Amino acid sequence: MNTYHRADVLRILHITPRQLSGWQRAGLVAVGDSFTFFDLLQLKKVRDLRTQKVRPAVIRESLRAMQEAVGGMENPLVEGGAFKMGARVAFRHKGKALDPIDGQFVMDFARRSESVVLAEKNVSPVFSPQSAADYFARGVELEDDPASQQEAIEAYHKVLEIDPNFAPAHINLGTIYYNCQDYEQAEAHYRKAIECDPRYALAYFDLGNVLDETGRIPEAVQAYKTALTLAPTYADAHYNVALAYERTREPRKALSHWRAYVKLDSSGPWALHAKNQIRRILDGDRLKLVRRRSDEPSQN
Repeated sequence: MNTYHRADVLRILHITPRQLSGWQRAGLVAVGDSFTFFDLLQLKKVRDLRTQKVRPAVIRESLRAMQEAVGGMENPLVEGGAFKMGARVAFRHKGKALDPIDGQFVMDFARRSESVVLAEKNVSPVFSPQSAADYFARGVELEDDPASQQEAIEAYHKVLEIDPNFAPAHINLGTIYYNCQDYEQAEAHYRKAIECDPRYALAYFDLGNVLDETGRIPEAVQAYKTALTLAPTYADAHYNVALAYERTREPRKALSHWRAYVKLDSSGPWALHAKNQIRRILDGDRLKLVRRRSDEPSQN
């Protein structure tokens, strides 16, 4: 992967040394003097949010909340299509806009207003690629629009032409193919992402989804568990492991993962289902205990 020195970053992004140092101190970007173009894209997102007057503390809090909400997402600023929503930061995830701080899906007014402006002017957005980072950003921008899926695929392939080991591009391609039910292509890209970055929890989680979808439950469980080894607070992975164990009729194994999920997400949209499953399993165990005791011979 190409690397950039501090001077290159300042020149490319048109920012000052003070800005860059401040963002590093605020924990918005890793401290160092060498940057990948993935770092460059992250910095561009930070710059754009700061230009819109979003405070560093708010960006940091939103990043932390998004990583907790979607475990395995290493850099939500890049992978989640971050944008300003009022005084906060929202992210595009699975075709919807999410405010991770309160865990609520929201209306994506940013995308809607952009479309309205373009329609009024009767023009199409202009894209002049300068680097692989630009192609990746373009792919993220396009993939939520069903009419632009092919363009998004082409943008991500451009990234991979420049850097075949760029794991997030493989992840995003895999997700597009997964949503199109092309599970063979999706699996190939998820496995390539793991090959590129063996510690990429999201890649194992997404691979688990493909394996689950295609009926390979034991392999799916193993993939989810690997994701959890890398990211123990990955709530969705706990949820999916529990579902897998339910399908293989192993409720006791599912129980620990339902409990882990509820600890990580006690009020989200799937928390009620997890709580009901916990109650059902425990009630079943109590019923078995009562039956066992009733079957024991009387001591009288």
